[in-house]
Amino acid sequence: MNNPRQNPNAQFVSGIRELIRGREHKILEELQPLVESRSVRLDLSSIERIDAAGLAALVSLYCAASKAGHEFTVVNPPRHVARILAIVGLDRILVSNDSGETLPPGPWPESRMDRIAA
Repeated sequence: MNNPRQNPNAQFVSGIRELIRGREHKILEELQPLVESRSVRLDLSSIERIDAAGLAALVSLYCAASKAGHEFTVVNPPRHVARILAIVGLDRILVSNDSGETLPPGPWPESRMDRIAA
């Protein structure tokens, strides 16, 4: 697959604020045809909320792009999104290695969810 930074056909997509249940279908409808036709870099810098449905949508987009022979990567995840991606192991698959956007090594401050899960 081509590196989307060097691929002149790579599409940079931004402006998504929520990747949550109920909104994931619209995002998939808009982005799936795009990832099937070219490499895509999805800018997550404006994401305020993400849930399991949003993560599933990202995985679906990645799979569709891979099947079509293209890359799908995410860049600029805010810290809370980068942390979620790292917890579920999607940071190694979705976050562009050359974007410089990686989650700093832990330990991270304890979150409310960490206390609930304990």
